[in-house]
Amino acid sequence: MSAMRIGLAGFGAWGRQHARVYERLQGAELAAIFCRGEAAAQAATSSHPEAQLVRSFGELLALPLDVVAIAVPNHLHAHYAVEALKAGKHVILEKPLGTTLAECDAVLEAAQASGRNVAVNHELRVSQQWRQVREIIAGGEIGRVTHQHLSLFRRPFRPGSGGWRQDEARVGSYSLEELVHFVDLMMWYARENGLPYRVTARASDGSAMPQTLSALLDWQDGSSALVTQCLAGFQHHSLLEIAGGTGAIRTSWSGAFDRAEHPSFSLWVRADGESDAGERAIAFSGELFELEQNLASALASFAGQGEPSLSLVEARNAVALCLAIQEAGRHGDSVSLTDYWAEPGPVRR
Repeated sequence: MSAMRIGLAGFGAWGRQHARVYERLQGAELAAIFCRGEAAAQAATSSHPEAQLVRSFGELLALPLDVVAIAVPNHLHAHYAVEALKAGKHVILEKPLGTTLAECDAVLEAAQASGRNVAVNHELRVSQQWRQVREIIAGGEIGRVTHQHLSLFRRPFRPGSGGWRQDEARVGSYSLEELVHFVDLMMWYARENGLPYRVTARASDGSAMPQTLSALLDWQDGSSALVTQCLAGFQHHSLLEIAGGTGAIRTSWSGAFDRAEHPSFSLWVRADGESDAGERAIAFSGELFELEQNLASALASFAGQGEPSLSLVEARNAVALCLAIQEAGRHGDSVSLTDYWAEPGPVRR
């Protein structure tokens, strides 16, 4: 695969991680970086002098690029993705796909019209830990999924450049920051059950950025999932427990922070026919490691070598579920999910 010329939009904390990956990734050339702020521009020039620095997104799109990678605040994701697709570029897009369903649908329509591909960075899909859970379920080791319990307990989110994560207009919702990864996984793990039809939620306040949030998801077949997010905690801890018809899974991840280089993690499984659980091997688990894997997968898919780790319809459905959880949490009530889902159509990019 010949090197793809990549233009990176955004050079905040996570954008800098993208840039480091593209510099060392086979088949990638970091050709340009778009920075709006002066401090970010100076940092980009210092750390990546070989990449052309531009100060507007329009300038970036005018360059001879194969791929535009978008790592900017949430409210700009869909707009930038649509413009990049119209300019004939493939797109690597940080999650979430958009902050509203209308934004998500605009990206799907632009991808279909342009013939270009979009890879949304749900990096847990390629994780040795979290992907292995799906492989265990798909292999029939625990039977059909009947219940899931996810707990996310962590320190508050970083404010982001200019405090964008503390601004509802720019962040959209705290459920779209990290929980979007986990609700995507839970729907993936229960794929054989279809999509959930109802969510009931409670939040610590009626805003889009509550410190605590709990949601109960119900499927038509009687299966369920309980999701809790606490942003008033410390360090970074996630726990997922899954019960199936003939077995169960328990997996956890803990670190000093979400990008810890030396976290602790485990995966235990009681498979069909076993009286007790056994631990499964995981070589490594962590988003910095998985980011590189997922970006490599995205570039390979653009070259016609495989598919992105999830489709645009799946990325849209993860946003839809987060928005429904937010709506239910505002009122402490139940919300029907029927009108939230995208029908699987021709757009699978």
